[in-house]
Amino acid sequence: MNMSQMNCNEVTDSSKLNLAERLRRPGSVTTIELRPPEKDIIESSDTNRLATINYSMQDLVLNDFFVFLTDQAVGLSEEESLSYLEANMGSEIPISRFVPFLTCKHTLEYCLNFADRAHSLGCKSIVVVGGDKSVGLPRCVPHSYFLREQIRKRQPEISLGGWINPHKDLLKQIDYLTSGDFLADFYLTQIVSHHSVDLVAEFLEECDKRNVKIPGLFGVFYYWNAKPVTLKRLDDFLPVPIDELTREFDAGDTPEAVVVRTIRALKGVGAKNIYLSNLGYKRVHDRLKKILEQSSVI
Repeated sequence: MNMSQMNCNEVTDSSKLNLAERLRRPGSVTTIELRPPEKDIIESSDTNRLATINYSMQDLVLNDFFVFLTDQAVGLSEEESLSYLEANMGSEIPISRFVPFLTCKHTLEYCLNFADRAHSLGCKSIVVVGGDKSVGLPRCVPHSYFLREQIRKRQPEISLGGWINPHKDLLKQIDYLTSGDFLADFYLTQIVSHHSVDLVAEFLEECDKRNVKIPGLFGVFYYWNAKPVTLKRLDDFLPVPIDELTREFDAGDTPEAVVVRTIRALKGVGAKNIYLSNLGYKRVHDRLKKILEQSSVI
């Protein structure tokens, strides 16, 4: 079984579709979130490590997976996603399957030029989010929808993604989605798990009641272990069920087993589309194959 057989996305003429169009087709969609390489890898002579990252990126998109690339303005000092793609992906690589994140934590000029560059490079979708207000540079606009509005006027052919958090006030989150100001063609959620699946179920039920048409992807995190220091550090950035994960790993569960449990729980309440985060780069396709087979996504 090869990777393209694993993904239940419709592959016919898939390179012509943006992510929003793919999400509206029948079946489920599984995407991957990765960080561009750190700047010191790009600038060093560590060609083997860079080659591993490049191969993983290429392998995923050639097998019809969309890949989200994070924004270097938040977190580690990674290479800018567009610069990385332009320098490391050849003409045979479908750039349309890469979906860069863009936070508002840049100058407005940079953000608008980013959208222009993304379109010119061949990206068909961008996720536009606000960015953590508590760290780093200030936002160039108060809320991400202001930036999406300007990008939509400037690059109307690009599909735009927004951000929703099922862990926060449910009705307020749905209000965002139903507002004409949200201006997104699809949305991503904060990381969820089988330990918070009730929140996802309530969220989806309310979406049905409010006739929300925007398709979404639910975030699933790959926890490599349950080391207390690691989980507590992660909990500063995303909701981590520390006690529950500790019990699962102590009972002998593998990282794949924990992820599979989350995917099955999400599917059980109707969350058919997911993005997988923190899979790493080495042997990423092997981990992905195991997860998708065991979670019956295929």
